[in-house]
Amino acid sequence: MGHTDSDLHFISATEALAAFRAKQLSPVELLQAIVDRIETVNDQLNCFTSTHFDRAMEQARKAEQTYASSPDSARPLEGIPCAIKDWHSLAGEITTYGSRAFKDFRPDQSAPTVERLLDAGVVMHARTTTPEFAHSGATHSPLWGITRNPWNPEYSAGGSSGGAGAAVAAGMTTIADGTDGGGSIRIPASANGVVGYKPPFGRNPTDREHPGETVLHYGPLTRTVADAALVQNVLSGPHPADLYSLRDRVELPLEFEDISGWRVALSMDLGYIELSEVVQENTRNAADAFRAMGCTVDQVDLGWDDAVLGAWLTNWEGLFWALLKDDYQRWRFQFDPFVVKILELGSRHSVPDFYAVQRTRFEMYQKLAPILDEYDVLICPTIAVPSVRAEHRNDDPDFQINGKPVYPYVGWLLTYPFNLVSQCPVVSVPSGFCPDTNVPTGLQIVARTFDDMRVFRAAAAFEKARPWKDKRPMTAATRQRFDRADANARQTSRVG
Repeated sequence: MGHTDSDLHFISATEALAAFRAKQLSPVELLQAIVDRIETVNDQLNCFTSTHFDRAMEQARKAEQTYASSPDSARPLEGIPCAIKDWHSLAGEITTYGSRAFKDFRPDQSAPTVERLLDAGVVMHARTTTPEFAHSGATHSPLWGITRNPWNPEYSAGGSSGGAGAAVAAGMTTIADGTDGGGSIRIPASANGVVGYKPPFGRNPTDREHPGETVLHYGPLTRTVADAALVQNVLSGPHPADLYSLRDRVELPLEFEDISGWRVALSMDLGYIELSEVVQENTRNAADAFRAMGCTVDQVDLGWDDAVLGAWLTNWEGLFWALLKDDYQRWRFQFDPFVVKILELGSRHSVPDFYAVQRTRFEMYQKLAPILDEYDVLICPTIAVPSVRAEHRNDDPDFQINGKPVYPYVGWLLTYPFNLVSQCPVVSVPSGFCPDTNVPTGLQIVARTFDDMRVFRAAAAFEKARPWKDKRPMTAATRQRFDRADANARQTSRVG
């Protein structure tokens, strides 16, 4: 299989399934390698809110028996270790949503996509960290603390699916699930150097807690494009809990044709976002990779501006108030202070404010649609910096990019606009590293509404041109940074 015992935890899901069927690898062996890896590195990363190793091992043994006795009956993800985000309801299991208010909460029903992963045979060995109520692009919460980047612990793993992205990158799970309401799959995919897919709204069912919320998407985080396709095929399709889930399914292959002759549109900044130089350089290099594949790449002007940010914030803040207003009075002093700020802003929005969001979404698409009609895909950075500091404050008055003040909450993201034009599929793939910090950068690939196949074909071609999977975090240099971060934390504790 090309893997040694020392790096078995980095095997892809597609490789593992092939090895299971060929009886070259057991689900028990894979899970044990994952557990050993968690016990080695998770204390430094803090990716999980709970682990379930004993139960997972029982599931792995059953999967092992399936492959031994009746391999034809194996389900699509039989025996694959999967970490489930602790913002995703899981029936009968403590699901905290990253909040002290829910630290002992057990939902009655699971999120539809969680049901599908479990029904497909995954081995759920852990729940991954998220900021409180998945509100932030950096993962830290009053309940669970800080989740760190496996490439450099001084930086954030991103958010809100930060524990998922870091766990996949660090070899502590084979696959993970995430949610994306403003980039919460794609931000950690970029910051951790993995693949993250935001499906078009309706392709995958959302959940019972946010019915009809069009900015919200459930999707996979994986180490390869093929793995993302494998998981996406399990997640998609109509579900009785979601009126908006589409009847038509897109069955993605695990191998794709090349894209020679394609026309690729490039937007460096979506028209209004300040970008660090290293992200610009890595994005230019990514554009060159598409040219080397035989594509034409043209820079385009989307004509978007800060009105996009205002529309997303209005929707996000109003959504928070609608969902949490009853908890606000009781729990406000234990909520993350920035969550309180979001709630209070949301309480002031009117119905006309909300309808204005729809108007902005319409205007955005009037500018985007002609570009996507003329070009096969649009590419742009995922986030404007490789990552923010692990302790990043969403109200930091001194946050800057290139010496210019930037809104510290979401001003460094190029993800949330595509939650407004939510029917466009978007994948984030690794585009390079920042040489100063060793933190990865990401590239978004965007296609026409509901054209999942085109996004995956472009992502697979880029992955082939710029192979990534064998790059590993937690090297000696990374460990030196961990030692330095630990020393800084201890010094801060003493000063405090």
